[in-house]
Amino acid sequence: MNQHSPLSGPTVADRLAAFAESAVPPPAADAVSRRLLLDIVGLAYSARHEPYTRAALASAAGTGPCTAIGHAQGYSLYDAALINGTAAHGEDYDDTFEGGPVHAGAVLVPATLAIAQHRKLNGAAVMRALGIGAELMSRLSLVTPQAIHKAGFHPTGVIGALAAAAAVSVAIGLDRARTAHALGTAGSLASGIIEYLSDGSWTKRLHPGAAAQAGLRAALLAEAGFKGPGTVFEGDHGFFRAFAPSKTANFAPLLDGLGENWIMPTIAFKPYACGTMTQPFIDCAIALARQGVAADDIVSLVCKVGEGTVHRLWEPLAAKQAVPNGYAAKFSTPYCMAVGFLDGAAGLRQFGNDQTERADVRALAARISYEIDPKDEYPSNFTGHLRATLKDGSVREIRQPHMRGGAREPLSDAELVAKFTANVIFGGGDAATAEALRTAIDRIAAGAATVTLGAGA
Repeated sequence: MNQHSPLSGPTVADRLAAFAESAVPPPAADAVSRRLLLDIVGLAYSARHEPYTRAALASAAGTGPCTAIGHAQGYSLYDAALINGTAAHGEDYDDTFEGGPVHAGAVLVPATLAIAQHRKLNGAAVMRALGIGAELMSRLSLVTPQAIHKAGFHPTGVIGALAAAAAVSVAIGLDRARTAHALGTAGSLASGIIEYLSDGSWTKRLHPGAAAQAGLRAALLAEAGFKGPGTVFEGDHGFFRAFAPSKTANFAPLLDGLGENWIMPTIAFKPYACGTMTQPFIDCAIALARQGVAADDIVSLVCKVGEGTVHRLWEPLAAKQAVPNGYAAKFSTPYCMAVGFLDGAAGLRQFGNDQTERADVRALAARISYEIDPKDEYPSNFTGHLRATLKDGSVREIRQPHMRGGAREPLSDAELVAKFTANVIFGGGDAATAEALRTAIDRIAAGAATVTLGAGA
């Protein structure tokens, strides 16, 4: 049973609220917050015509002052947060904090943009809220590593509600007492199960938008005087007891150095449009192809993997080798490696439903399997490996020691801008639209008097 480490003095929520009230993100945090804005806006634009985004748009209750990225009509803050969060996370191409893993941007950017547009806040409020929210979301993901997934929940969905509540509290200037109540209430609004893994259905896409919505609601309830439990984190019926019952909650990674040692600047930005832990394995597959190996030369590819990744990315193996659709493919390491090897890429196009029917991809994926490596560093570091046995009897082994795009090998500004522009064009925009959106993002990051999103918004 989950037994919490003893704490004395203020509750965890009180400590986080005190941090939220007074913290000033350092320049490195501001730089990553700007990257989050850029990446999330581009991703939401790329998915603006996708069926899941159209469904989110259709679910809206009416109009309002808040932007659904890439759409002319304005929406209420709750609807805009849901639409933008769903669109931004729709293709699983968004940022990741590797130690969690959690996707901060797809929760926090929609929540903070919505409240800023609803309340006519400035860009400085958005930037501070993003930095503080992302720091808390990253740290919260370290309290019970792997246990939230093990319990059947999506960490981004459940932790995201808490982080969004903190970020919105910061944006609207709540004091620490009301921020603590917002966190307490967000614990009851958090949700998101991972059963989408069984059939590639759409609920994972919804989770960041739902978390953004929940955080907004919790903060605005707290502003109005609503009370949430002060022991939401460490209580006998608290957040981690509910969502991570298999592991002792260790609050040291959350609280130690909070406000002094910022960890959110290590947030990773993905080079490939699929699940985070598969990315280093795609690098290995592409590297093998660049050695001149042909698919027909390969008898088998065996990968050493972290045990914590198996139930989401490798099993059931037969189903992962023959995925039913493009979304399920994003959480299949055999598919991702096969398409990466054959195409030299794993972008948005590689995960269309038509791609999963390709005979060459299926044939190669059927020859890709895994073995658990007890020394694998997951979840503190995402690595890749393959051992290829070829028809001539030779064996080739390739390792990727970390995730490209992460703290150990970050994407350059030019690479991130290229990704943003490609995403806008994929969504039906053009280079001029991308430039106008980038200009609007730069204004927000510089503290613009009002938060708007330029062309196509």
